[in-house]
Amino acid sequence: MATRDATWSYRNRFHETFARTYFRRFGDGLVSSLGIGTYLGEPTDARDEQYHESIVAALESGVNVVDTAINYRCQRSERVVGRALDAADVDRDAVLITTKGGFVPFDGARPADPGTYVREEYPDHAEEFVSGNCIAPGYVDDQLDRSLANLGLDTIDLYYVHNPETQLEERDRETVYDELEATFTRLEGRVAAGDVRHYGVASWEAFRVPDGHPSYLSLPEVVRRARAASDAAGTTSTGFRAVQLPFSVQMADAFTVESHPGDGPQSALWFAHEAGLDVFTSVPLMQGELTAGLPEAVAARLDGETSAQRAINFARSAPGVTCSLVGMGSPDHVAENVAAGEYQPLGAEAFDAIFE
Repeated sequence: MATRDATWSYRNRFHETFARTYFRRFGDGLVSSLGIGTYLGEPTDARDEQYHESIVAALESGVNVVDTAINYRCQRSERVVGRALDAADVDRDAVLITTKGGFVPFDGARPADPGTYVREEYPDHAEEFVSGNCIAPGYVDDQLDRSLANLGLDTIDLYYVHNPETQLEERDRETVYDELEATFTRLEGRVAAGDVRHYGVASWEAFRVPDGHPSYLSLPEVVRRARAASDAAGTTSTGFRAVQLPFSVQMADAFTVESHPGDGPQSALWFAHEAGLDVFTSVPLMQGELTAGLPEAVAARLDGETSAQRAINFARSAPGVTCSLVGMGSPDHVAENVAAGEYQPLGAEAFDAIFE
């Protein structure tokens, strides 16, 4: 697992390449504020090879955060992350590996009959799925074991419950909170056993929509449930550490929508910052859309040679953000994206001014 000494050594190896604040605190270690994501792409051998080259190149050029999920590309993304981690000239303990469980993970390719696959592969949980998503404790436990095997790891550094708001399509909010608490209690046990270092929630809409929206979940309530889970598991402190959510120039709701009770209504980013949670942001390039250009008034305030670099630096500038995750399924994109870290992100006042 990622350790203090190894991540600091990694920082010392690369820090002169990057601008100040490129490496940021995560627990007692340091991580790059740019991470590599593995979501996009077809589940093919050719795409596996591209991801392998991209991950190795990123790890060997100053990126020590790799994000994946068991369902990404039918489990292929996790498996290629494990192979790339072995191949890269980087100490495993210098890298933060994050993955997720919650959605159905087909095995290698999408089956002709997904419903039959689910009933045969997960007979104990088949009735618990909502739109292909299940967050029941036993199911997440099973998925965690499969992820450990796919990645070839003894410990996953950060494990997310994946898009629990999907459950709200068929279940009431209190029921979803109750199931999250039960699953957090199970994850507290896996933390104590050494299978997971930290856990959290990866979301798409839950934390960036207004209270009352069908997909809304209260981040303060999720944190409260994690603390209750720690108490139930008998652990001295909760392993709940982080949230993942979308954030970009075109999707800034996590900063602008004040829907979480705290010291008055707060945005997800501000609440997470004040609660001491790490935030990992996704889709800073809007799956490539922002590489064609940013709004002129925003681009003028950001450093970077390309639109992609400026968009990445916008996401890295948001308050409380530990790391911005960028899909890099092609080796051609790695050098350009990693070079974004050579430029200083916006300071707090300059960032706030964009929204005034």
